[in-house]
Amino acid sequence: MTLKALSLALATTALVALNLPAVAEDAKGPNLGATAEDAAPGAAATMSLAQDLYAVGVAQGDALTVLAAAKLAASVELTEATAGALDPATIAFDEQETLRKKAAPSAAPAAPAPMMADGTRTASVATFFEATSDDEGASDAPVTADQMFAKATELAGDDDVLLGLIEDAMAEGSRGRIGGAVEWLSRLPAGQTDVWEIPFYGNSYAEIAVAGDGDADLDVAVTDENGNVICYDVSYSDRVYCDFTPSWDGYFYVTVQNIGGSRNSYYLLTN
Repeated sequence: MTLKALSLALATTALVALNLPAVAEDAKGPNLGATAEDAAPGAAATMSLAQDLYAVGVAQGDALTVLAAAKLAASVELTEATAGALDPATIAFDEQETLRKKAAPSAAPAAPAPMMADGTRTASVATFFEATSDDEGASDAPVTADQMFAKATELAGDDDVLLGLIEDAMAEGSRGRIGGAVEWLSRLPAGQTDVWEIPFYGNSYAEIAVAGDGDADLDVAVTDENGNVICYDVSYSDRVYCDFTPSWDGYFYVTVQNIGGSRNSYYLLTN
């Protein structure tokens, strides 16, 4: 897991605590167990690393670094999904626009297990607050593997050796791809906040990543259904990776706040 800065600032601006899943009525503590020693980061981690590496390669004008990022991105098989609508009434904001647990929840959401019975990860999302800018930013989505390969080719110029390496990597394509990751795209205007509800099985390794398009800073918090912070990040970045192992079947809430001056089109990725 990448380092998550534990600061009071985000704790007071992005903690989400909603109704308890029926399967966790007696589980009041953090839904966080020990991760097995043999648990290896999967597709979400790989794609998150590819985005980070690509940004470094572009900043340095290094074709090899961009190529390495492209190869990582191409190695991941992602399933594009459409999120359902999360009922905004299950989330309450106080006068300081903080997310907090409702004082008297009226109903519990369905247990997550049936929602994943067919092996397909589901997610619901609600967006809050008014946009503070209509600037749509320079990008419409995070870069893809094909775009990374194109950038590597551009940076390689007339270097035949590098161009040969790029051609070989592109020909290798999707062989041996890492599967099992799901992605949802959100185009989040400046000043607005997305709250995602995602179910995970207990005692199963879980990954969540946010990969932005680079147009604006995103602050991210992951909490369990009891409002306990699992991980969060308030660095000047729009890319966050979080892995953990839930103790029981339950919902987790990913709060993504666009605190920049333009829209950020980001992917939410899970295993």
